[in-house]
Amino acid sequence: MTSTSDLVLSRLSTLSNGKEFIPLHEPIFAGNEESYVSECIRTGWVSSVGSYVDLLERNLAEYLGVRRVVVTVNGTAALHLALVAAGVTAEDEVLVPALTFVATANAVAYTGATLHFCDSAPDTLGLCPEKLAEHLAAIAVMDDDGYCLNAITRKRIKAIVPMHCMGHPVELERLVALASRYNIIVIEDAAESLGSLYKGQHTGGFGRMGAISFNGNKIITAGGGGAIATNDEALGARLKHLSTTAKTSQGGFFFHDDVGYNYRMPNINAALCCAQLERLPEFLDIKRGIAEQYKALFDGVLDVSFISEPANTRSNYWLSSIRIKDSEAFGSVISEANHRGIMVRPLWDLMHTLPMYGQCPSMNLDIATMLSREVVSLPSSVNLKFNS
Repeated sequence: MTSTSDLVLSRLSTLSNGKEFIPLHEPIFAGNEESYVSECIRTGWVSSVGSYVDLLERNLAEYLGVRRVVVTVNGTAALHLALVAAGVTAEDEVLVPALTFVATANAVAYTGATLHFCDSAPDTLGLCPEKLAEHLAAIAVMDDDGYCLNAITRKRIKAIVPMHCMGHPVELERLVALASRYNIIVIEDAAESLGSLYKGQHTGGFGRMGAISFNGNKIITAGGGGAIATNDEALGARLKHLSTTAKTSQGGFFFHDDVGYNYRMPNINAALCCAQLERLPEFLDIKRGIAEQYKALFDGVLDVSFISEPANTRSNYWLSSIRIKDSEAFGSVISEANHRGIMVRPLWDLMHTLPMYGQCPSMNLDIATMLSREVVSLPSSVNLKFNS
């Protein structure tokens, strides 16, 4: 009898990109990237200001349907700046998923705030509103000023950072309503979900702010880069000010009126991203097609299921993923596929298991623990082919 791992590996052997090594996700530059970047080099506008920075902010805001976008040097900086602008300090706690990339947790840690880890939902892979509601009912109290306090730590629960894992939107409507009930600010970590929709609306635009990543492995890239989306014009202006070292024209050439950050995206990176954004609709169509082929490829394989977009969403399927419930097969597939030059990855080590975050408060994390031992992400570049 053929084992589960053998069946999975056999199906993965049909993948091709015309090379010996198939990466998890690689950028594709086949549009106006060279032209736009060359213009930056030719004109000398390669640094932190320039027409492409302005164009990218306008085009992203229009695409996302938000009032303002501020681009940054990377996605982690975007999330950190959003937390700073939301007023998160060392006196606060911030709710974050235990199942996320470490940048989500690190951005909170940069503010000095305490991380408070939350469990995931099996269908979205992201924060579970139902379990969070039960947890808050047990540990949260409202103070006289209308703020939510952790009754155990006595710290104010200031914000929540849901992360849209692999591009699959979390259950935003329930999560935003729950946060509103407890007067908790929602800042979306939409690093992986550019182009994903929840009930017809782009992720990143539901909370007070949303942070996006343009790292080299994302659905579109600026080489690095990130962005913050918001529907608050005044907040957008403050984000732009803080991202440019809080420099102001008042008081002289080098007068800064706040503790700012050098988080600006260079014009040459913005040029690359403008060209990539032009092709995003095409990339989304291709990646959804890849997801459908994976779904068919693993149909009927015992103990293996493809992770489809949750109800009421349209996922960008940044990384197509499967769940392997056989623990032996899970480890074997990861080891052997990579040995064969097919790059697959498990999800991240849970944040509360990392040494610097081991003492942080948390809720029961049973689902996140299960997912971390079952989910395998598969090659998902837009140039991926499936051989018959």
